[in-house]
Amino acid sequence: MNERSNGLTSLVLDAAKAASSKKAQDVIVLDVSKLLVITDHFLICSGTSDRQVRTIADEIEKTLREDHSVKPYRREGEREARWVLLDYVDFVVHVFQTADREYYDLERLWADAPRFVIEESEGGRDEPAAAKAT
Repeated sequence: MNERSNGLTSLVLDAAKAASSKKAQDVIVLDVSKLLVITDHFLICSGTSDRQVRTIADEIEKTLREDHSVKPYRREGEREARWVLLDYVDFVVHVFQTADREYYDLERLWADAPRFVIEESEGGRDEPAAAKAT
């Protein structure tokens, strides 16, 4: 895969940066590599409406396609846009509406996974996202 920063690949960081550029809330990455064999990371973030959830997912997909020439293996949940999932095999993006994120509570379900909080950037795609382990 690509360069790693704090154990996170540049693809995951760029996906988090893309989510932040569309005002995603509470952007975190869980390192599930020691807990699952099917993927290494979950990127989890929230939007406040179905429109924002779609916009965040679209921006992540666009950014990774343009900057890294990768497309998701699978995309689900687009119709209702309450929980959109983008499966990039090595990592999975979960874009939730706030209430659905609270209901499914993946952070609690995967509480044993190391967590990285992505600090939101003010400037959009050209400004780097920072990951801080918690």
